[in-house]
Amino acid sequence: MSTDLVVLVVFAFVYAGMILGRIPGLALDRTGVALLGAIVLVTLGRVTVAQLSTVIDIPTIALLFGLMVVSAQFRMSGFYSWLVHRIAAVEASPGGLLALLILIVGALSALLANDIVCLAVTPVLVEGCARRRLDPKPYLLALACAANVGSAATLIGNPQNMLIGQVLRLSFGRYLLEAGVPAFLGLFVVWGVVYLHQRGRWSLEMEIPPIEAMSLDTWQTVKGAAVLAITVVAFLATPWPRELVALAAAGYFLCSRRMKSREILGLVDWQLLLLFMSLFIVNHALSASGSMEAFTGRLASRGIHLERPAWLFGVSVILSNLVSNVPAVMLLLPSASHPLAGPILALSSTLAGNLFIVGSIANIIVVDQAGRLGVAISWREHAKIGVPVTVITLAIAAGWLALMSF
Repeated sequence: MSTDLVVLVVFAFVYAGMILGRIPGLALDRTGVALLGAIVLVTLGRVTVAQLSTVIDIPTIALLFGLMVVSAQFRMSGFYSWLVHRIAAVEASPGGLLALLILIVGALSALLANDIVCLAVTPVLVEGCARRRLDPKPYLLALACAANVGSAATLIGNPQNMLIGQVLRLSFGRYLLEAGVPAFLGLFVVWGVVYLHQRGRWSLEMEIPPIEAMSLDTWQTVKGAAVLAITVVAFLATPWPRELVALAAAGYFLCSRRMKSREILGLVDWQLLLLFMSLFIVNHALSASGSMEAFTGRLASRGIHLERPAWLFGVSVILSNLVSNVPAVMLLLPSASHPLAGPILALSSTLAGNLFIVGSIANIIVVDQAGRLGVAISWREHAKIGVPVTVITLAIAAGWLALMSF
């Protein structure tokens, strides 16, 4: 077997796993599939051990890790639980409560990892809806959609944005100006679609076991907010590498006298970090073999030029729903040569995640957590909200980016 064929077979195996979510007959999830592919390539010498330090984008991994620790600080302080309980207790109409939830979740997801926001908020939201005799499904669907849309606003809102920002060396402030408007408008779209879909059918009697609420540690929450504010200011106003700023913030939290480092590190998504590292290896092997260049050349001969904004936007939307947004972004980054390629990739891949449940990890987390509490959300129920939200927000993003290009 030639080198090119070995790499192509491994690549096909890994990305089939990304599409299916697993490999039939094996107990492998997406991370396991990607790791196995990377192991095969390293074992067969297609990527050497000595190359790993250059093949794996260490600054991106460091930024992801640092911000995961920052988000863990808020979760351990009880902030998420306290905030959702406060939202659920607000004297407001069901539509007003929905708007408040969407705005707060969108803002949190822009500054903290949207996956962790969904993980922490979902169970408390289900309990809050049950207490108010409200159907939790529209609020859960709004939570997933708002987390995805809000995370598109900044370079630290989700993993693919962090990757794009690091690889393309994007300015944090400039990206916020380029992506903030469609993300903000997208939150209103989420509210409008969910509100019109419900049409007054908000009430539902349901029983769920009481969820143990974490007590709010005010000092730890204030400390987390202060460090997060300093971190964002450093991203905006200093030339310091973002990964070093994030690592410094993580190091500060690990020095806590009250929160055990084992518990903080237990909230880090090591699976996601391993997925990133494995995909870096697989994609590098494909690029080094010349196969990716040959493939993009064939596309260009058929009029599909990925360096052009419209094609990059459209292919990103399709790929993000086939293999998930992180693998899609990794594949398309080598073609990101247009001045607006960063916002194009970030907005298209993130907003496309609302189309189907498997389109983003945030969707999967919400549906899985809700199912464990007796609230089953089918793919059809999600699609009734996710499809119109995706179509409208992508149209807004495309229009805004077209305006920006002029």
